[in-house]
Amino acid sequence: VGVEEQLRSKRLSHNLIKTAKAMGFSDNNIAKLKNTTEERIRKDRIRKGITPVIKQIDTLAGEFAAETNYLYTTYHGSTHDVSPCKTASTIVLGSGPYCIGSSVEFDWCAVNTVQTLRQMGEHTIIINSNPETVSTDYDESDRLYFEEITLERVRDIVDFEKTKGIVVSVGGQVANNLALPLHKAGYPILGTPATSIDQAENRKNFSTLLNQLCIDQPAWQEITTLEKAKKFAKDVGYPVLVRPSYVLSGAAMNTVFNEAELKKYLHDATVISPDHPVVMSSFISNAKELEVDGVADRGKIVLEAISEHIENAGIHSGDATIVIPPQRLYLETIRRTKNITRKIVEALNITGPFNIQFIAIDNAIKVIECNVRAARSFPFVSKVTDHNFIETAVQVMLGKHKKKHYETLELDYVGVKTPQFSYSRLKGANPVAHVEMASTGEVACLGENLLEAFYSSWLATEQNIAGKRILASIGGDRKVRLLAELQKLEELGWEIYSTENTHDFITRRGVASHFLYKGSQELEPNVISTIANKSVDLIINIPRSVQTMSHHTDGYKIRRLAIDHNIPLITNIHIAQMFLQCLTELDPNKIPVKSWQEYVKQR
Repeated sequence: VGVEEQLRSKRLSHNLIKTAKAMGFSDNNIAKLKNTTEERIRKDRIRKGITPVIKQIDTLAGEFAAETNYLYTTYHGSTHDVSPCKTASTIVLGSGPYCIGSSVEFDWCAVNTVQTLRQMGEHTIIINSNPETVSTDYDESDRLYFEEITLERVRDIVDFEKTKGIVVSVGGQVANNLALPLHKAGYPILGTPATSIDQAENRKNFSTLLNQLCIDQPAWQEITTLEKAKKFAKDVGYPVLVRPSYVLSGAAMNTVFNEAELKKYLHDATVISPDHPVVMSSFISNAKELEVDGVADRGKIVLEAISEHIENAGIHSGDATIVIPPQRLYLETIRRTKNITRKIVEALNITGPFNIQFIAIDNAIKVIECNVRAARSFPFVSKVTDHNFIETAVQVMLGKHKKKHYETLELDYVGVKTPQFSYSRLKGANPVAHVEMASTGEVACLGENLLEAFYSSWLATEQNIAGKRILASIGGDRKVRLLAELQKLEELGWEIYSTENTHDFITRRGVASHFLYKGSQELEPNVISTIANKSVDLIINIPRSVQTMSHHTDGYKIRRLAIDHNIPLITNIHIAQMFLQCLTELDPNKIPVKSWQEYVKQR
């Protein structure tokens, strides 16, 4: 506190800056206290000769002199433990600490980048700060800096080392955000020009580009006042998607259904993101979501993979169940998607990895966003197609790719990626996927067809169904969509339990059901005691809408009890349809057990 007050009130002397840096104040911290820019603080600091020293992490507890390439920067020292690399290096930025939205998928990308660079004879340096990653194994690269992914720290390291270029496109959003600042500071960025990355990241600029290319997009607007928000919602109609201007993995995004919810969100959002306006966009109901992962070389696509989400749009792509190659898209939708992708890639002059997300109703396609970087789906599409997208991206970024276009739609098998959640460790969390990412992992499986791959991936998430008793509590008009499968399950000997409205609907249509009172009715047989006693083996609870996901509803109590008693739970109508189809059409004992190599050999 004393140093902070001195920074705020006194002139920045050599000793004060050095003391502040030794105590962990970043240039940005100091700049805010002095009401100036980070760049000015940095220049003043360097002019005064205050720079961090490079030290080796002692892996031998001081018993012997450390000889590892495991390095860090510090202001607690006067000499470097190592000299700059004699060979100009390629620096790869990792993804930083694991959190929801930034996990092992990006580390796979970083590791494959370094491995490819080394195979090509390049000297490599990784900057990352997560001890749980493979990239922070000091055998993976020629040098490893165990450091935070910030502009200041990356510049400190690049200034010390000789570098050919920096790879920002494989560490997720955190690394990608540094592209333009590093470029403006004069550092070489490998791959897509930093200005193109910024054009894709900046909502206004990207929207303008789409308009110039005559590509459709959901209606949107940056909002600075409640009155403007209310007018936009009235113009496009509820529901609307609302979020802070800059978000990571959908953080603080929400779908609002009425003016009261809008007012509440905007009040909360001002706390979350006070420096940026709120972005509102039209929420397209009942639309499919699809993605294109790819690699381009100076605006020309060399590798791409189209995947579809089983859930409708409205579920964050990190929480969605993804299928490749697409099984339920019109050929015309695929053709139009590829054409739009080609236009965007060419306009942005992309060189390296990219990911574009779309929504489609029939053959009408709108672009949601374009990420000019590797996406969390890159490991999945690389495995399924047997084409390493990162390897190709590195070759392209170094200008050493052989001119070739790969085809990835012609597969004789199907891959499905299923999210894995940790709701059991998050007390009280509402276990329903929506626009804000919540999953903490994923599994992927291959199959001869969609049902085989989907069911295998479900089993891989360790949601084991012990018997043949199912509880169905389905909101709104979605009951009819599960009726046929519930009838088949009854014929196969399943016992069906259901709450009031679902019970009335299915019994009137000939499906036998055990009636259960809702938890709020406090009568027996009650859904709460039934779940608590583990009298059912699978629970399907579909909320009427995101609007009804309150922690005070009967539906929430059912979902939360399912998690707390470790009973498999499905909360999405499209997943429920496909899973019940698996139960009625597949014999688990007859699903072939085949290795990844056996599948890709079929190509």
